[in-house]
Amino acid sequence: MNVFDIVIEELGKEASAITKVAEQLDQSAVEKAFDLLCKCQGKVVLTGIGKAGIIARKISATLASTGTTSIFLHAAEGIHGDLGMIEANDVVIAVSNSGSSQELISIIPFLKFNHVPIIALTGELGSQLAKNADAVLDCHVPKAYEPLGLVPTSSTTVALAVGDALAIALLRHKNFQLNDFARFHPGGTIGKKLLLRIADLMHGGSDLPIVPESAGMSMVIMEMTSKKLGCTAVVNDSGKLIGMVTDGDLRRQLHNKGDKLLSYTAKECMTADPKTLNPNELAIEALNLMETYKITMLPVVDEQQHPVGMLHMHDLIRAGVI
Repeated sequence: MNVFDIVIEELGKEASAITKVAEQLDQSAVEKAFDLLCKCQGKVVLTGIGKAGIIARKISATLASTGTTSIFLHAAEGIHGDLGMIEANDVVIAVSNSGSSQELISIIPFLKFNHVPIIALTGELGSQLAKNADAVLDCHVPKAYEPLGLVPTSSTTVALAVGDALAIALLRHKNFQLNDFARFHPGGTIGKKLLLRIADLMHGGSDLPIVPESAGMSMVIMEMTSKKLGCTAVVNDSGKLIGMVTDGDLRRQLHNKGDKLLSYTAKECMTADPKTLNPNELAIEALNLMETYKITMLPVVDEQQHPVGMLHMHDLIRAGVI
């Protein structure tokens, strides 16, 4: 078997494992776990050890980024003093395929004594972890799904998928929206996509190319050349946007009208009713519109449809939105 076939086979096993667990999950257990999370007055503490600990850390990060206060507690560190991070109004999600990791089992007495609810993501329903949990989500994966029946691959994938699914259920329950997500992601590409608005990037004021509909094509060409954006907005007598003339329009009109082009007006050569944006919209909306309609330049208008700016695909690239 070549490497490609091995990769495809493994992807199939992990996808199949997720499907299998989705079918075997007990509805009442899921609802119990969700209820505990909804009623949590403190934070959601994820814990685990080894590969399961890595998965727990990722689930915690997903929760924290979607509006649920969450931290990760390494089970081994917990039994050496870090249990002080857990308070009585918290909820613990413990991730362990075997449900018998000694470090994890060792912190259960503390949780039970302090009446901290436990949600278990485990593959062994008869384990110590499962027996002591308030809600048990069955993440059992047959050994045949794991390399050598030992290497945690499908089992960790399943645990991550179940944890992320709980996070999304909470997100929807809280009506967590795009603007809420942006507050937790101010940096990097995600932050730029969610925080930058068109007004931050557009060419406005004296840089905005604009001509009246009655302008001759010589004036149109001069405006496009001087503003260096490869286009100009066309407005009517009320100052409202009615069309655009772009470099592409010029080439097409020159092909059709030849030497007579300069005798025509902007209105006669423009593309009418172009797609527009509002300056308060997110920059990512501009990108979506450009990609949908295969355009690289968009006029920006106010509520009265007066042009206030122009946005080019290059502006989005320079800002890191793409």
